[in-house]
Amino acid sequence: MCDSEQKFIRELEREIGNHPEKENIIEDYKLHIHELLKEESVDDQRVYDLLINRLGTPLEIANVWKQEIGVTPKKTQWLFVICNVLIFLGGTIIIVSYNVFQWDWIVYLWSMLTEISFLIMLVYLLFWGLLGYEIGREFGHRGYRLLRKTFIISIIPNIILMYLIVFRILPHEWFQPLLNIPFIVLCIIFTFLLYPVSYIGYRWGRKVSI
Repeated sequence: MCDSEQKFIRELEREIGNHPEKENIIEDYKLHIHELLKEESVDDQRVYDLLINRLGTPLEIANVWKQEIGVTPKKTQWLFVICNVLIFLGGTIIIVSYNVFQWDWIVYLWSMLTEISFLIMLVYLLFWGLLGYEIGREFGHRGYRLLRKTFIISIIPNIILMYLIVFRILPHEWFQPLLNIPFIVLCIIFTFLLYPVSYIGYRWGRKVSI
């Protein structure tokens, strides 16, 4: 580590003060600086200016982290778990209402949703990308374990629903005209894409967090 890097890190340590995540933050920035300097070929004298231009001053960085001190891994994890559960609850209410009550507005809503089912699946895929992005942005390199844990917990409703449908525990008639072999295969493919999309979002969020 050159003198300019050490100067930047020392100033960052001083500005962050007694932040509870100080050690993790410093390690994140050391790693990011290392990656940045591998991409940029500059003289040692210009390294400090490059770091400020690309990352911000140590004071600016410290202020951002102090503002986000209330954001914890548990809060982020359960926020996305609850969001995913609410999505499933909303879908369940619509399906049950359509098959049990047959209200005119529910029939119309179901008809409209089945016509844009592929679009809904794409939006849902983006939801998982957002999950990874937010974890990467908020927690940087240390967010990878949180991403995996959050994904495993959040995916449980998806796996349960797939099991209930594939093994015909839920009546297939409830999901008509959606439920056919091509649609089931498409759902399975999308389910397998959820983690790669989440991870791509995580890498992107991690990159812009610093």
